[in-house]
Formats: sequence, C-alpha cells, structure tokens
Amino acid sequence: MEHLLDNPIWNALISANNNLAYGNSQVKYFAQNVAPFVGFENYSVANFNTLHDLVTEQRVLAVVSAEEITIPAQWKVLNNMKILQMVFDGPIPPETLNHELITLQDQHIPAMLSLTKMTNPGPFTERTIDFGNYKGIFHNDELIAMAGYRTQPSPYIEVSAVCTHPSYHGKGYAGTLINYHIRQIIAASGIPYLHSRTDNATAIKLYQKLGFVARKEMTFNIIQKN
Repeated sequence: MEHLLDNPIWNALISANNNLAYGNSQVKYFAQNVAPFVGFENYSVANFNTLHDLVTEQRVLAVVSAEEITIPAQWKVLNNMKILQMVFDGPIPPETLNHELITLQDQHIPAMLSLTKMTNPGPFTERTIDFGNYKGIFHNDELIAMAGYRTQPSPYIEVSAVCTHPSYHGKGYAGTLINYHIRQIIAASGIPYLHSRTDNATAIKLYQKLGFVARKEMTFNIIQKN
C-alpha cells in the first residue's frame, strides 16, 4: 500500500487541505496565489491532459512524486530536482521562551514576501499564509525569521517557509520556530514533516538535530503549460 507521504500533495488536497482544493476527482491543485502544487490520484497521461484543460495558459505548477515520472509533451519542464522528505521522530522539545513568537496575519504579508524573496525557502506567494499557523520573530519591527504550515496529508503536517534574515543567522531563531510547530502539531495529534533540497546540508543538519529523520528522496518537477 502506498504511504501517504509518497503522494503528499494529492493526499493533502483530499484531506486537511481540501478547503483550498480546485480540480476534480483525479486532479487537484491550489490557487496560483496560494501555492504552485498539483496533486494527481496517479500520474497518468490522461490526468496530465485533464490538468492541461483545467488550468490557464502558461500556468506554472509543481509536481512532487516518490519516483521519477514522465512529463507529457504538452508541458514544459522548467526544473527537475531532488528534495529530501523528513519526518519527526524525536522527543517532544521542551517549551522555551528564548524569543517572542508573533502570529503572522494579513498585515504582515508584505514583510513575509520580502523575507522569503531574500531567503528562498521554497514557493511562497501572496496567499500562502492561508495554510495557517505562521509565526514570526521581529527585531525593531522588522520580520527577521518565520515558519508555518504547508501541505497537510492528515495526520501529517508540513512545517514550511522556515527562513531567517541573513543578518540574523546563528541565533537559534529557526530552531525556536520549528520546535514550536513540533509541539503544536503533536498536541493536535499530528505528525510533523518537512522537505529540504538535497544539497542544503546546513538545513538538513539542523532538522536532524531537532529530531527529524530522512524518509525518502522525492522528485520535484516544475512544469509550465505550453
């Protein structure tokens, strides 16, 4: 039986993220201003054809799969990379009050977009905040670190958009934010997981230190409708 996290986008869009889902019974995706991800019940040519009919011209989408898949010719592959999927398997971290965590809301979106543009933690657009539970750390009213949720293939909840302003690296902000989300997710009977580029050794080392273990190397295709 396929593991839920082998097809995380599809399983999120048919469970905890179904309120953000567009598409039909075989293909589902998020609004363009929320996230670029598309989920397929299976990666058949027919389902790619259905997606082609559903989305607007030049739409850019991201496909996450457990194996390499064939992208049909009516789609242009803009990028193909490997990402490491990691699942939390450690003790619940103790609550610490090292840094004040502020709940990020709509008025913070410009600052969130600025920080993610600077740090490139992964796809982040105007309404990515709709995934919920974004927390930030501020210094002199400037957002300097943040993290929140993304896909939620129940009971798994992805910690995402983990980023720190380059001028504030090494102060433990990312660890504080991730540990907060670990506690919140487990308290809600969820299982934390996340993704990292396979070449981001610094991030992977931090995630391992915080109790995440590698589950599987996934394939990440960025495609555009021709």
